[in-house]
Amino acid sequence: MSRRRPFAAVLAANTISIAGSSLTLIGVPWFVLQTTGSAGRAGVVAFCATLPVVVAALVGGPVIDRIGRRRVSAASDLICAVSVGAIPLLHYAGALEFWMLCALMAVGGLVHTPGLTARGVLLPDLAEHAGTTVTRAASLYDAVSRGARMIGAALAGVLIAVFGAESALLLDSATFAVSALLVTAFLRGVPAAEPQRSAGKISFAGYRAELAEGWTFLSRSRLLAGITVMVMMTNGLDQGWSAVLLPVHGREALGGATAVGLLVSLFGGFALLGALLYGAWGERFSRRTVYTTAFLLCGAPRYAVAAFTDTPLPLAVTMALSGLGAGMLNPILTTVLYERVPDELRSRVSGVTTAGCELTMPLGGLAAGLLVDGFGATPALLLFGGVYLLTTLAPLLFPAWRTMERAPEPAGSAGIAAEVSRTEPALPGSAHEATAPRPSAN
Repeated sequence: MSRRRPFAAVLAANTISIAGSSLTLIGVPWFVLQTTGSAGRAGVVAFCATLPVVVAALVGGPVIDRIGRRRVSAASDLICAVSVGAIPLLHYAGALEFWMLCALMAVGGLVHTPGLTARGVLLPDLAEHAGTTVTRAASLYDAVSRGARMIGAALAGVLIAVFGAESALLLDSATFAVSALLVTAFLRGVPAAEPQRSAGKISFAGYRAELAEGWTFLSRSRLLAGITVMVMMTNGLDQGWSAVLLPVHGREALGGATAVGLLVSLFGGFALLGALLYGAWGERFSRRTVYTTAFLLCGAPRYAVAAFTDTPLPLAVTMALSGLGAGMLNPILTTVLYERVPDELRSRVSGVTTAGCELTMPLGGLAAGLLVDGFGATPALLLFGGVYLLTTLAPLLFPAWRTMERAPEPAGSAGIAAEVSRTEPALPGSAHEATAPRPSAN
């Protein structure tokens, strides 16, 4: 049991933190809509919250190992607890200005991604220590994340309806503090979670070289580059859905925050089921076929159904099917990344892929808000859904996706790593790991 304790602690911390984040995912857009009545302003807040995420993902990878993954995760959660908790407290005091809300969300966005990355990059070490495979560990990791989103979303809808959006934000602040405590207590003494002494000192030249290594490796892998571009597009569209389109549709057609919370919870519950099903039987099927089918299922249908119906039941059925597909995506992406990226390059490649996957998220929320204010919710939903459908056809059209079925030989990976290192030298003796590109469908 003691060998599994660090893995269990990370799962618990991630579950609590993500459940809390689901409260904010629904609570902040609803808070903005309630206090300002403007979808455009909700889009501006989403832009401010997600732009720093891209910056943090891009520049954070090379220093996580030097500071220590346990320290980065705990510090990230504590800062998020303060930034989220300050929003309702300032509002209660009558001192919250719109620019303050944007600034506090930006602070949370800046530090949240390094914390998630710090926990995620521990997955291969913790899986090995617990005596399980990376594929099964990744499926379980994603499953509990999906389950946490389900619980958090349902709780958010009830809290907002009964006590107001401010209560959801206060609870989210508390969950960040609990997550920090779990990581601090149970990952102490785990070698992979502590600062890596072999990583060397931080310098601008070395920092730039490590970032360049990540870009170089990614550009030489057509499959990983294709995945990054595809997820970049869908994450931007999903951000528009969760930050603006679904809250606006819920307010105008579904009766309020409770319905939105239940829909997001339903999506999360079926995503949990999808992750568990893939963990149990997914390796028997073609990755490319499952990946493509799952993405087609979880993407465009939500937008189309919301555009053409004003009752909860059709959208609820669609959200359930979409969640089932979404739950199968991250285990595939995680496995593909770990198979193709050498251990010593994972943090560098992770920073690049995460930044690339999140590049359009700030624009997604902002564009959705401006479109709703300018043309209405239905045209915005149809436009976003059409772009989503075109994007998810990529695995059927480009040959590089066929290589998703097989892992390259280890020697080949090492050769690529050596060749990249000769092109852009790394700091001596550094060891890095990473998380996979992750769709943010919700």
